[in-house]
Amino acid sequence: MIVSKLKKKVVIIGAGFGGLQVIKSLANHRDYDIVVVDKKNHHLFQPLLYQVATAVLSPADIAIPTRSITTKYKNVKVLFGEVSDINFEKKEIVFQNNTESYDYLILATGAKTGYFGNTQWQNKTLGLKNLKDALSIRRQILLSFEQAELIGDYEKSKSLMHYVIIGGGPTGVELAGSIAELSHNIIRKDFRNIDSGMTKVTLIEAGPRLLNAFSESSSQFTKSKLENRGVEVLTNSPVLDITDTGVVLKDRVIESKTIIWAAGVEGSDLAKKLPLNKDKSNRVLVDEHCRSIDYPEVFVIGDAANFSKGLSKPLPGVSPVAMQQGRYVAKYIQNHDKNRDMPPFQYFDKGNMATIGRTDAVAEFGIFKLKGIFGWLGWLFVHLVYQVGFKNKVSTLLSWVWSYLTFRAGSRLIQEEVPDLSIRP
Repeated sequence: MIVSKLKKKVVIIGAGFGGLQVIKSLANHRDYDIVVVDKKNHHLFQPLLYQVATAVLSPADIAIPTRSITTKYKNVKVLFGEVSDINFEKKEIVFQNNTESYDYLILATGAKTGYFGNTQWQNKTLGLKNLKDALSIRRQILLSFEQAELIGDYEKSKSLMHYVIIGGGPTGVELAGSIAELSHNIIRKDFRNIDSGMTKVTLIEAGPRLLNAFSESSSQFTKSKLENRGVEVLTNSPVLDITDTGVVLKDRVIESKTIIWAAGVEGSDLAKKLPLNKDKSNRVLVDEHCRSIDYPEVFVIGDAANFSKGLSKPLPGVSPVAMQQGRYVAKYIQNHDKNRDMPPFQYFDKGNMATIGRTDAVAEFGIFKLKGIFGWLGWLFVHLVYQVGFKNKVSTLLSWVWSYLTFRAGSRLIQEEVPDLSIRP
């Protein structure tokens, strides 16, 4: 008599870049049942969040329902819920008053905005980690112009038309350039009582230069191009405090009603509460195989993990790291079940990219460095290729072409009919 082999159950928490790669790698595999639990019902293409925040793209352009991705994968079950607890001894997760057992657990919960211990700043700034954040920023920006138009006096509405971004990494650079283009070019002819071209955008970086992960030349090029677009760039300027009226630096106070925090991230709320060894940013410490050092059947990938085994510093929280770790973990599980050894995970750095604005970006691939329009074209190509879903690729491309040809932004909707203008000075 032939005894059928019992399937192993792999539970994945989170369907971001890392989680999605695990799903695809084990999809329709006869030896595994996959259960995906996520508190969002969609996979989000985070690198383009800033374009939703600045009204270039709509949310549907960069998000796709997780169920539609997994429709053809018969061994994949998607559950919409938020995991509240994990019993590692029983190998069981708890969510929405339900439980789900596992043989292997993969935490791909991503990260949230981190304030380096200054939690009191959270209610005074806007972060950018999900669609809700992006729409909050978009609403704030659009309402600030509407309120300034009602006031009709630039001097009285200065703080409304001053946008401050804290953090000189790719997110901060991209937001600063995009807000400057929106205000100085795209919407400038739309108002009668104000000149949106008088809008001020300030980018604050605590370190000595922008884009610290890039070369010095790319950093200088980025700073120059941002300043050409009217962005004030402040380096070596750590933030001392953030108040209801602005940002306090060592040598000045910048008044603003819109302060966007792009300076740091930390582990998710779930990672923070779990009894696992973590770093000071609440990222779970993992071994050379992306396993929790506490439980070998628990893997942690992407932004939720601190992978620093054999490295001088942890791997960065970028999508290529999460994707490569996701594929590695899926392969590791299969080899482990066949009693085959796997070499430690090694990250292959494909390079860095950041867009500054229309026709300007920086891209570095090993010894190759692209700047200006060539960097911008490379950035466009890579982001289209890695978009998930054909419809999303097409809609994003069409939005970009329309925006490029017309100098317009098509997603400038305020959802409320006449909202409470809570940003009134």
